[in-house]
Amino acid sequence: MEALLGFGIALVVGLTGMGGGPLAAPLLMLVLGVPTTEAVGTSLLFVTITKSAAALVYWSRGHVDWPNLRRLLYGGLPGVFIGSILLQRMSKHASLQPVVLTVIGFIIAVMALLSLYKAFRKTEIEDRVDKPGALPWAAFPIGLEVGFSSAGAGALTSLSLLQFTRLTPARIVGTDLVFGLSIAALGGGIQFISGNVNQHLLLVLSSGGVFGALCGAWLGTRIPARALRLALSAIMIILGQQLLWKGITALAR
Repeated sequence: MEALLGFGIALVVGLTGMGGGPLAAPLLMLVLGVPTTEAVGTSLLFVTITKSAAALVYWSRGHVDWPNLRRLLYGGLPGVFIGSILLQRMSKHASLQPVVLTVIGFIIAVMALLSLYKAFRKTEIEDRVDKPGALPWAAFPIGLEVGFSSAGAGALTSLSLLQFTRLTPARIVGTDLVFGLSIAALGGGIQFISGNVNQHLLLVLSSGGVFGALCGAWLGTRIPARALRLALSAIMIILGQQLLWKGITALAR
């Protein structure tokens, strides 16, 4: 069951380039009943493993813009550190568990809505204004929400690069991917050191996930990605809404 779940999540990531964290964390909580902090930590490392191969491909093709990646990391790394610590502190108090669940559900639903917005938005390179100095400020809240919820940085990071740089679509995807991989690795590492990663579950998920990512990457050139992204965003909205409702219901008791 766990290996199949890992395969399915990684297949979607390979096909669309999105969905790792915001898909894995709620499924671990809703389907497998994994505790919130453990689900976030495990999903962050799972995303790190499954996205590594894709990041290497973009790196080798020269589709990573290193100056802008550094600017993103200046804000994103402190953000993910603070978000991870905040999650740990709040999860230690039973009375705050519904609050954590509600916030994570809300973040995932918002990320999905932003993905839908990105899918319908078309901005020509010539129409953009180059403001790279804004990237660290945009990356800090992105890192904060990744550290707290594992919700993917993809939607917000690509929108930030689209807004503040004149990068081509391929370099936006490559830079976004390596940035997301970097902050997921840091957040997952913090949770691993804190004992908030289910190592057996991570191993089983990854055993299916690596194969799923390879299959997704191979199928990605043969299946229209835009329709899949729209469908995935709709699924993420449903999953986020379920976590949000679960948290609100617990708060109301």
